[in-house]
Amino acid sequence: VQLQASGGGQVQPGGSLRLSCAVSGFTLENAIVGWFRQAPGKEREGISCSHVRHGRIYSQADSVQGRFTPSTLHLQMNSLKPEDTGVYYCAIRTYLGSLGSECLSKSWYAYWGPGTLVTVSS
Repeated sequence: VQLQASGGGQVQPGGSLRLSCAVSGFTLENAIVGWFRQAPGKEREGISCSHVRHGRIYSQADSVQGRFTPSTLHLQMNSLKPEDTGVYYCAIRTYLGSLGSECLSKSWYAYWGPGTLVTVSS
């Protein structure tokens, strides 16, 4: 299984970016994709998790609510702030059943890929 997040870059505050997660060697039926970020000097935090096929969002961090929208294997990030700066990762696993904020936990995922750097500055 291979994952790769892409689409990062430098953007001004208030700008937008769309991240993508390329997945190979993994069946996407019943797949849950999680998006994480790691700011400089901080722990990696979960920011969003959703069903790859039907798009249901199971949980999002308060800090990105209303600004970030996951969709299939993409993460649309709007109204970016300097505090959104960091390396963004996608992770994936298969899951059936009800789901809550546990999908924002790093340990919940089986597969990870290298991250993509997002820098928000003027």
